[in-house]
Amino acid sequence: MAPFFAYCGLDCAACEAYLATQAEDEAAKLDLLARWRVEFDTPDMPIEAVTCDGCTSKGRLGGYCRVCPVRACGHEKGVENCAYCIEYENCQTLHDFIGMIPVARENLAAIRAGL
Repeated sequence: MAPFFAYCGLDCAACEAYLATQAEDEAAKLDLLARWRVEFDTPDMPIEAVTCDGCTSKGRLGGYCRVCPVRACGHEKGVENCAYCIEYENCQTLHDFIGMIPVARENLAAIRAGL
């Protein structure tokens, strides 16, 4: 599957929740839910947390996407992802987030290099 980047630079097409949702694979979603409940120490995590159409879609948003400040900002600004935002270089919200996730930072840098 081709990359499908979230506002923050994460590749939704590589996310287990996105893949299971798109495949309508309820068994895979339940398996992922069980693992995430342990990994994130959230035993009450609902199935909606692993049901996602990608954060740039108008569809279902899983996990953190529903409350993500990077997603909210990108959605409000109407950009394809943060690499296209004119405030990219000075956005503290984005840089605080991608500072913790090197692959997201690398993806956005590659997109910007191709602009």
